[in-house]
Amino acid sequence: MRTAAAFAAVMATLAVPSTTALAQQQDGSAAHSQVDLGKTTFAQKCSHCHGPNMVNSGTVTPDLRRFPDDQPRFVTTVKQGKNGRMPPWGDILSDDEITALWAYVSSRRAQ
Repeated sequence: MRTAAAFAAVMATLAVPSTTALAQQQDGSAAHSQVDLGKTTFAQKCSHCHGPNMVNSGTVTPDLRRFPDDQPRFVTTVKQGKNGRMPPWGDILSDDEITALWAYVSSRRAQ
């Protein structure tokens, strides 16, 4: 009888993911959804100047795949605009949308 109870306890432990595994899965899902939101926002708001693949030859827009790993600079540029060429988006995009854009741009960074 003890053996059956011990076996059942072991099987129950194996069937339920650990809290660490669940947390890692949720973190990965959250990061993935941030990238997805950023991709959608980029397609709707940014791609007409920056190109659908983050590079638009023939314009003065930079290749965003080569944007430095500098989130504060990115956020400031998006919110305030740049050199009179990029309009400010701070009144149009929410902080969450800008954070998601950063997640998407970062995910596409050229190595």
